[in-house]
Amino acid sequence: MTWTVGAVAKLAKVTVRTLHHYDAIDLLRPTGRSDTGYRRYTDADLEQLQQILFFRELGFALGEIRRIMIDPGFDRRRALLAQRSLLGDKARRTEAMLAAIDRALDALDEGVDMDANEMFAVFGDFKPEDYEAEVEQRWGHTDAYAESARRTSRYTKADWERIKAEGDAITAAFVDALDQGLPPEDPAVQAIAERHWQHLAHWFYTPRAEMYAGLGDLYVDDPRFTRNIDRARAGLAAYQRAAMRAYAETMGA
Repeated sequence: MTWTVGAVAKLAKVTVRTLHHYDAIDLLRPTGRSDTGYRRYTDADLEQLQQILFFRELGFALGEIRRIMIDPGFDRRRALLAQRSLLGDKARRTEAMLAAIDRALDALDEGVDMDANEMFAVFGDFKPEDYEAEVEQRWGHTDAYAESARRTSRYTKADWERIKAEGDAITAAFVDALDQGLPPEDPAVQAIAERHWQHLAHWFYTPRAEMYAGLGDLYVDDPRFTRNIDRARAGLAAYQRAAMRAYAETMGA
């Protein structure tokens, strides 16, 4: 059985224009064409579209998705497992936030004050100011530091909370990949490294390949970083460095 572009759009709840765009950028090309030249999608094409939409739900850019899915080592089962883990992290984070909002609403409706520790427990103990002096000492002379300082000077508490939530989700994804025994160069792991790079680029500075690899080295060479990262899982710092090095090599290719 094959499907028309309109049928696929209705089934997947996307627009026909979206499917045309995916075809144009070589992300999802229909397997066949009708006698009159219209697109015809197979069941295998639908599976590929599902994979793309899972990645989109996780915030991956189309370019990232294409790079992941055209890799000769791409494995659909591994990708689905990684996506499931990432969506699980996102769901747990959302549930925790909803519970915190419910407690705040209850306190407001009852006219009582929340305990200060309970009020902010969901956000963890991230304190960006704890790292300011060391960051300035190491990178204060660089354009990247100037860019990061300019951006972060405008951030609110809500911004820092979002940064931490995104960082925690990325760490959890690396932990899950490590637990699965995936090699650092595996496409699923490289997709996580891509998220990590995008996280830095979005919130702080745009790291060049050598800078990104150097940051990975710092995770292992500086025992303070190693201890902090390895709290999530023993050996995570070294694993993440290897993944970051592999990703940096693709940036320079």
